[in-house]
Amino acid sequence: MLLCAIILGFIVVDTLYLDRFSAWALGLRVVWTLNIIAYPLLVRRSSDSWLGPLTDLNALISSVCILGLCWVMGGVGSPYFIIVSTQPLATSLVHHRRRRATLVSGSVCCVGTLVLLRSLEPSPIEALTWMSMMVGMTLLAVYFSQQSLKVQQAEHQARLERARRESLEALALSEHRRAQSEKLAIVGRLASGVAHEINNPLAYVGSNVDFVRKELLATQGEASREELAEVLAETRVGIQHIHQVVADLRGFARMDANEPTECRLADVVADAMKLASLRLKNVALRRVDVPLDLPEIFVVRQRLVQVVLNLLVNAGDALESHKVERGEVGVVGRVEGGRVVLLVEDNGPGFPPHVLSRIFEAFFTTKSPDKGTGLGLNLSRELVEQFGGTLTASNRAQGGACLRIELPAHQDDSSEDEEREPEQKDQEAVGSA
Repeated sequence: MLLCAIILGFIVVDTLYLDRFSAWALGLRVVWTLNIIAYPLLVRRSSDSWLGPLTDLNALISSVCILGLCWVMGGVGSPYFIIVSTQPLATSLVHHRRRRATLVSGSVCCVGTLVLLRSLEPSPIEALTWMSMMVGMTLLAVYFSQQSLKVQQAEHQARLERARRESLEALALSEHRRAQSEKLAIVGRLASGVAHEINNPLAYVGSNVDFVRKELLATQGEASREELAEVLAETRVGIQHIHQVVADLRGFARMDANEPTECRLADVVADAMKLASLRLKNVALRRVDVPLDLPEIFVVRQRLVQVVLNLLVNAGDALESHKVERGEVGVVGRVEGGRVVLLVEDNGPGFPPHVLSRIFEAFFTTKSPDKGTGLGLNLSRELVEQFGGTLTASNRAQGGACLRIELPAHQDDSSEDEEREPEQKDQEAVGSA
């Protein structure tokens, strides 16, 4: 509105310059002002397909009004003629996304300048100078419009990239927290086994401490130093067992690193079985067949331990809930087609058809709320897929469930170089021959 007031207010300057009132000057200024006011209103109410034509029309009317004012005020000698030469630049700043509007404004100003020059009959050099200046200003305005658009697109792309990076970081943090929550849920499901594992050594530790105390306070103790030493050694073993159970749980539950490393599948299974024994000890026999010479895998070790532990605990829950006699959980590792395969099997009832089709869905569970969250298998599959592997479920032909993990075998760069060396030597031998 301030710009419109300035445009209309300059009618006073026109009157003073001409020494008279000009209806043409007032009319042109009114049209110019209405054009400025109407443009944003029309753009808001029009569809995107009309944005280009409306912008071109706005540039056309503005340029014609400026040229008309120059004609009323004396042509090329008018004090407003300098605005004609800068009009394409002004259009490129206002409509920097529309190069066509800048071309329209520049073309109208060039034609208008030619008409004004012909009315004054200037010399050819003077006319050529003015026209060259107008064409140059138009080309410069188009260039500025193009560069401005490129800068804006680059800034927009940078904002999108920053937003994408922040979203990925937030997603990674959310996934990490979700994995940690599920990990703590598994620890909660191991709680009864933990209590049993700790209570047993605590019982004989307490009994041994009472015995040693009684013997030391007795006036005539009959226990020998060797007997006391044996009791204390037994007590120490119990304390170490408690410490080991707590350390294993603490190491599993802590926030682990996200960087994958080379590791052996046998070590991953050993860590998982150590923790799973707290749940499976009184539920099932454990059968482990994971050779030490399997190819190494490239994973986040703690995450894969979490996956295997979740599968083992699920197997124990299934055996316990269905009261399977002589329950057995087996873990088998082997190589198939260049991939490392791990099978976690049990001799329980297996998966019903309606469960097998939905087993990896988030929040789907057949357990009570205190036994599962419905996220364990869903998260396990996501973690395995992050390592380039797959996690599938099926029923065994002889009965029971089978969870199958496939992971790509990790190839060290040095081994690849060793494989290439014989080929290079053979090629060199052929070349020399």
